[in-house]
Amino acid sequence: MSNQLPGNTALPSKPAEIENIIHLAAFTGQYKVEDFFKKPEKSAYQISPSGTHFSFKAPYERRQNIFVQPIDGDPTPTQLTFEKERDISGYMWKGDQRIIYIKDNGGDENFSLFAVDISGENLIELTPYENIRINIIDSLRDDPDHMIIGMNKNNPQLFEPYRIHIHTGAITQLAKNENPMEAISSWMTDHHGKLRIATRVVDGVNSVLMYRATEEEDFKDILRTNFKENISPLFFDFQKDHIVYVSSNLNRDKNVITQFDLNTGKEVGDIIFSHDEVDVSSMSYSRKRKVPTTINYFTSKRQIHFLDTQREQLQQNLEAKLPGYEVVISSASKNEDKYIIRSYSDRSLGAYYFYDTTTDTLKKIIEISPWINEEDMAPMQPIQYTSRDGETINAYLTLPKNHQAGQAIPFVINPHGGPWARDYWGYNPEIQLLASQGYGVLQINFRGSVGYGRRFWELSFKQWGATMQDDISDGVQWLIDNHYANPARIAIYGASYGGYATLAGITFTPELYTCAIDYVGVSNLFTFMKTIPPYWEPYLDMMYEMVGHPEKDKEQMTAASPALHIDKITTPLLVVQGANDPRVNIDESDQIVEALRARGVDVPYLVKYNEGHGFGNEENQFEFYKTMCGFLHKYLSA
Repeated sequence: MSNQLPGNTALPSKPAEIENIIHLAAFTGQYKVEDFFKKPEKSAYQISPSGTHFSFKAPYERRQNIFVQPIDGDPTPTQLTFEKERDISGYMWKGDQRIIYIKDNGGDENFSLFAVDISGENLIELTPYENIRINIIDSLRDDPDHMIIGMNKNNPQLFEPYRIHIHTGAITQLAKNENPMEAISSWMTDHHGKLRIATRVVDGVNSVLMYRATEEEDFKDILRTNFKENISPLFFDFQKDHIVYVSSNLNRDKNVITQFDLNTGKEVGDIIFSHDEVDVSSMSYSRKRKVPTTINYFTSKRQIHFLDTQREQLQQNLEAKLPGYEVVISSASKNEDKYIIRSYSDRSLGAYYFYDTTTDTLKKIIEISPWINEEDMAPMQPIQYTSRDGETINAYLTLPKNHQAGQAIPFVINPHGGPWARDYWGYNPEIQLLASQGYGVLQINFRGSVGYGRRFWELSFKQWGATMQDDISDGVQWLIDNHYANPARIAIYGASYGGYATLAGITFTPELYTCAIDYVGVSNLFTFMKTIPPYWEPYLDMMYEMVGHPEKDKEQMTAASPALHIDKITTPLLVVQGANDPRVNIDESDQIVEALRARGVDVPYLVKYNEGHGFGNEENQFEFYKTMCGFLHKYLSA
């Protein structure tokens, strides 16, 4: 991975140059950058298995650390971690006396596993290995001393399952994953914590679902599919241990929820739930009562299909107590009688609540961002438009709070990353910041965005810079035709693939955009494919089929790489990059900056050497978004 320091050809802009851009920002309203991006006083609440303690993340030395406090009695919290360089990435309870958490270094995404008692004692790094990455396969909720993790300790390309002791870090390998040409991509346990299902990639583009009845047996192949087909085991049936609930698109366009027989390798019974317009991929269950409870899916907003009357009544009760908000259960006690509840909307990060079912009492714990009045925020409106080739494109339109109907205003087009992801309805601090500055924002679920079925996803294959970009351009035209956007004041800003779409926009349709901001974006499809992290390499053939093969599709990839068409870029451009980015190497940004500067084009270039694929540290976020506001004001102000 390139990790250039000042003195190389593509110099980051000097601090004074960035400050000059920041000073251009017009923060005349009530809210500033810090209001949208400062860390909450407390967030990420969870409840202990016994329901006696809260845990949460809170700032210490400007970094998110873990705290615990009793629910009853002395509310004074105990600080468990003291990280000063990087936020704690995630954490979970492991029994009532121990917390498990993960963190990386400088955004490199090589996550390591740690454990600490709720007294703050007995802190240990459980995976003290160099340049490894872990994932959690099963927390083993009923085993007080162990959990199952995946770790690429033996080969950086491959993750193998280990049972790890949470007090000593002692590990036992549960299965092997030795062949990159047939890499096992996922592992799954049953309700008793036994490793029973695995999926491996063969021939680069096919998947094989494997199963074993007991851990003493070898895995057997039961179903082979192309990567375009999807059958995702969700959890085992509670009565028949050879039956699993799955999300599947076998022989259909959209994913549905159904059951699958691991002995026969076939779907069984009727479809449990499907939707005509979107994929259905998520299902929940009650661990205590051993019954499926809900199916969650997303149209323009989150939807819930209930399978269990008790769970439905709980949701109805909570929504009646918190009218006007989305209501989510974010954490539950083992006895499922005490809950952490989270509310939110498109104009508010909401609040955390403690709900006790035995007394039917809902108590607010804390507002997440009380310094922001949701009445001042801009609503996010789901919209649809038709692409030039007849596809229905779903998008979200946000207009400034004081927008007058028929008023054509400056706009920011904000394509999402992935690209095989999607935008969702809800509170987004970036969008609210831009709206507070007087800009409209359009977020587009262009072809390839997930959740709209296999056909819509496959339409994106080898279409970077082509029909995927057309969907974005057609969104711009929709704004103009409907008198939302001033055509002379339109910017494009995106991160990751959105950064690529930003560069593609000003390379292939420069007439549409007044200025552009590329945040950790791909600029050259050839170099991007060469610098992917090692754990992506087993899926390289899939990437070739989805993005392009550097030899077989050389002409197409050349045509779609903005860095190879520098002469076409005349739009003012701001580039932002984390030096430790494992997904989009810093060379992607260096290339575009170096080439443009060689033509005499001044490109502001903000680089942070303690960040990766996006900025996590608060002070870096502040600097980036202030720079963004100054840059946009320079070019979009009338």
